[in-house]
Amino acid sequence: MQKLLFILFLFPTVLFAQTGVPLDWFHLCPVEDGFRGLNTAGAYQLLEGRESKTIVVAVIDSGVDIEHEDLRNNIWTNPGEIPGTGRDDDSNGYVDDINGWNFIGGPDGNVIHDNLEITRLYRKYRDLYSHWNPLELNRRDRLKYARYLTYKRAYQEGRERAANNLEQFKEFRNRLVLSIDKVMLALGDQPITESALSSIDPQGDQDVSFGIMVLLNFIEDYPSGDYETIREDLIRAMDAGVEHYYSSYHYHYNVDFCPRHLVNDNYEDQEERFYGNNEVGGEFSEHGTHVAGIIGAVRGNDLGMDGIVDNVRIMSIRTVPNGDERDKDVANAIRYAVDNGASVINMSFGKGFSWNKSVVDDAVRYAEKNDVLLVHAAGNGSQNNDLNDNFPNPVFEKRRFLGPRRARNWISVGALSYNEPPAKVASFSNYGRETVDVFAPGEFIYSTIPGNEYQDNMGTSMAAPMVSGLAALLRSYFPEFNARQIKSIIKDSAIRENAQVVQPGTREMVSFSELSRTGGYINAYEAVKLAIQRSKN
Repeated sequence: MQKLLFILFLFPTVLFAQTGVPLDWFHLCPVEDGFRGLNTAGAYQLLEGRESKTIVVAVIDSGVDIEHEDLRNNIWTNPGEIPGTGRDDDSNGYVDDINGWNFIGGPDGNVIHDNLEITRLYRKYRDLYSHWNPLELNRRDRLKYARYLTYKRAYQEGRERAANNLEQFKEFRNRLVLSIDKVMLALGDQPITESALSSIDPQGDQDVSFGIMVLLNFIEDYPSGDYETIREDLIRAMDAGVEHYYSSYHYHYNVDFCPRHLVNDNYEDQEERFYGNNEVGGEFSEHGTHVAGIIGAVRGNDLGMDGIVDNVRIMSIRTVPNGDERDKDVANAIRYAVDNGASVINMSFGKGFSWNKSVVDDAVRYAEKNDVLLVHAAGNGSQNNDLNDNFPNPVFEKRRFLGPRRARNWISVGALSYNEPPAKVASFSNYGRETVDVFAPGEFIYSTIPGNEYQDNMGTSMAAPMVSGLAALLRSYFPEFNARQIKSIIKDSAIRENAQVVQPGTREMVSFSELSRTGGYINAYEAVKLAIQRSKN
């Protein structure tokens, strides 16, 4: 259900609910079905009679519900580890890592909420430089002090914005509940139907008009017109919205909050590898579970939905809290995935600041050296990544002797809408002619969530696993290709369109071809067809 996202977008603007969009639209064929999906069925028709090998895809995320009915048969199991021994049976440095690892947990519990990186950087620089007198500094120290002031300003602006959003959303919640209650009084004993709602005369009452608009966007999910159920679900969604803004103020932009002690690592040692625990799911694992389903929900089992790749094992590496991931954890998650057999790594996370980019760069180089493909979400800030930072990224901070400046095993993915041009690109998606490689479906994506449930989500977080699933499919059926060749096939087979679209974050019309390096969106059928051609050569 997309209720919370509808409400969050409704505040302070209006977004009309999804209508007439198939739950599996991202699998459909652009030509035959009219949706810019992957044409997954067509791809499998081309693959009939071919053998596949099992591919391990690492999902570096908030955790995965490994017992989900539609995932458990496709969850990676460490072949060298014996469950419950309390020993590191395979001598990889991690005790009882049966299905992956958790780099944001420790002996005393797991990190659920954390700061944004800007808050952590401001805290660090404040403690180091706030007592300095800028008039007494040399040039080098003035540069450090200027960086401190930059972090301070960004943090304070974010903190103020978070406080305002929290208070305004609380007021918005109360107004919405009042509005739908007024509509129900106006309806009397009539059931909640579209015709009944449309027949109400608000008589100038803006609350009634607002309540009618909201209910018209929800009654499709409630054919019985049960008011109490609708009201309960709306309040639950509103409370989740309050929690969203509460987290922003009390955790993300709170310099006095720091949960890292739970991990029990030496955070100053950015090269430290072996810490954490083996709890790969648990609280706050909705995001990672949704991502995992897009890639590898069991196909053809008549449950929920189908993932993209059939012969796959999902390795859960819990690294992303409710807040920004930490570079040390991301680097270790990449190395863990590489060392334990992953061929593709999905990274549906990102941030605007980096604590230690070099440690992540080294891990990316390690993955490239070991022929592992990295797939990263471009981000949801409606920004041009050519002009704005989005970490991690494939551009190395330090150039090594005769080495590449950019990682060649990296794909950055923007989000495609189910809509026709000019609304073809999701309004929230980041883009970039030089920094985003390709687009993939990322709006109203139906997939798995914890507790054997399913729901729609949207974001470049959903677009990235589309590419990861396609990459895994290609690596499964065409093992002769390395990571760079798989990347090339995905990019070269992307469907190009020169349609005019709305550039995210603006009202400007631009050519879709200008928003990414390929100017296209992925298609599994075309990718498999191209892989077959190149395989023959």
